Amino acid sequence: RRDVLVVTPWLAPIVWEGTFSRDILDAQYLQKNLVTGVVTFAVEKYWFFIEGFMRSANKYFLAGHPVNFYLLTDNPEKVSHLQMAPENQLFVIPVQSDSRWEDISRRRMDILSSHIQSQFQYQVDYLYSMDINVQLLAHIGVEIIDALVATISSWQVTPQAYEPHPESPAAIPGGQGDFYYTSSFYGGSVSEVYKLTRACSQGLREDTENGPGARGHHESHLNRYLLQHRPTRLLSPEYYWEPEL
Repeated sequence: RRDVLVVTPWLAPIVWEGTFSRDILDAQYLQKNLVTGVVTFAVEKYWFFIEGFMRSANKYFLAGHPVNFYLLTDNPEKVSHLQMAPENQLFVIPVQSDSRWEDISRRRMDILSSHIQSQFQYQVDYLYSMDINVQLLAHIGVEIIDALVATISSWQVTPQAYEPHPESPAAIPGGQGDFYYTSSFYGGSVSEVYKLTRACSQGLREDTENGPGARGHHESHLNRYLLQHRPTRLLSPEYYWEPEL
């Protein structure tokens, strides 16, 4: 494709529809005998999205390859019986709810890093975090697999919305930055995702201790981390498109 940017200045590929052969990648992936994990949060009113997300992800996310789905929720009793593909597994993990959405957002990275350390690293090779309030409408395949993967935001394709608060460890000065990444879909090898979540969790704790905190909560810290540790693969905005656009 010549109509879009397909490689970053640091030579990481940007994956768009039409820039890869899924058949070739599937064959290579199968030879490695890998397991990929998907982690998502359904807390407070977001339990409503569980069925729609799980049905679509079970159908379209790495179809035909083993996937462990980790559903972290404060309403495990609301998870109805979901028919999973034979190669997939669903793990329902209870988490404590918070009274404010901001508190849930701040704790997200800490919860993720804790579960990676205690459970996920022993069960999967790659791990991706996705928001629960989406539905997959087409196949997402092994073209997303790499060491550290970020998705370019569909709202801000160019860097224009980085954290503005200079007192926050997530702050990015004007003129710096590559792309603005969404926190709604990111991942990579389980070891790299652990490093990312640990660093973001530490930054969020500093925010809580020292001031009002980053405006974008964990997304601001994600963008700061990915500026210092550039992703090895980027997913185009096609992978997390906002219907309003």
